[in-house]
Amino acid sequence: MSKVLCLGELLIDFVPTENGVQLKDVPQFKKAAGGAPANVSAAIAKLGGNSSMIGKVGADPFGEFLIETLTDNGVSVDYLLSTTEAKTALAFVSLQKNGERDFMFYREPSADMLLEKEDLKPEWFEEALIYHFGSVSLIEGPVKEATVQGIELAKQSQTIISFDPNIRLPLWKVPELAKKEIMKQIPHVHILKISEEELLFLTNHPNEKEASHSLFKGSVKLILVTKGEKGCTYYTHETSGNVEGIPVQPLDTTGAGDAFVGGLLFQLSQQMTKLEDLDELIVNRELLSDILRFANVCGAITTTKRGAIAALPTKTEVLSLK
Repeated sequence: MSKVLCLGELLIDFVPTENGVQLKDVPQFKKAAGGAPANVSAAIAKLGGNSSMIGKVGADPFGEFLIETLTDNGVSVDYLLSTTEAKTALAFVSLQKNGERDFMFYREPSADMLLEKEDLKPEWFEEALIYHFGSVSLIEGPVKEATVQGIELAKQSQTIISFDPNIRLPLWKVPELAKKEIMKQIPHVHILKISEEELLFLTNHPNEKEASHSLFKGSVKLILVTKGEKGCTYYTHETSGNVEGIPVQPLDTTGAGDAFVGGLLFQLSQQMTKLEDLDELIVNRELLSDILRFANVCGAITTTKRGAIAALPTKTEVLSLK
């Protein structure tokens, strides 16, 4: 079973116990483990895959809770560090009636931002098939340098590089800086997962196909445009296709995109053993569509429960709907 490395933020989501209430009016919150890369690592492990989380948490009760939660879900925390220099990040969430979210973050700085490039070891990447990261860890150092170091170590070991920008503009000083830093890293990755809104933000192009193809730079082989309940569209250099979503009644969309990525990377880790296998897989449209259908179901199931990691499905649950 091939290993997937996920690097980036771990935090506590305080999720409201009722929908349709503005953040200032939420009467009660429920604590939940979160952070996009952490969610992805948990999604892979909960499906039965082999995932390791690279990051840093505070040496505090919330950091302990995150470590315990990942461990309980089967994620390896051997590469997860603790620090007394900052506390674990917090995010307070409000939910609209349809489960969409608003966030308020407390992370200036937080422990996850203090991961350093020297913390990363080349052998971690030599033993892995996939390295996955997001854009929150690209906002500022030292974790920005650690994230880029991960890319370099992945290149050296011929590890597949997966990138989900998962853009959180309130965390960036200005939107243009987010666009600049994300676009800088795209040519270094093999798989890019991006939402419709993020695609428009990065390219300023209203035509999805043309916008997507404008991102085929450098090493990019596969672009996945996610569309919530409508499923996703995939693009390769030669082909494209749509994979329908699964109709559910959403309660909380927190972690749905991460569950999609987790489902995708889990399936890839089962189907491949080396970077070259990705070229063969993406030209097999039937197999690629089947993998993405699995990922769509993972995302859909996650929206039916509150929180992110707590809502992630098992492989049995996914196959029962797929």
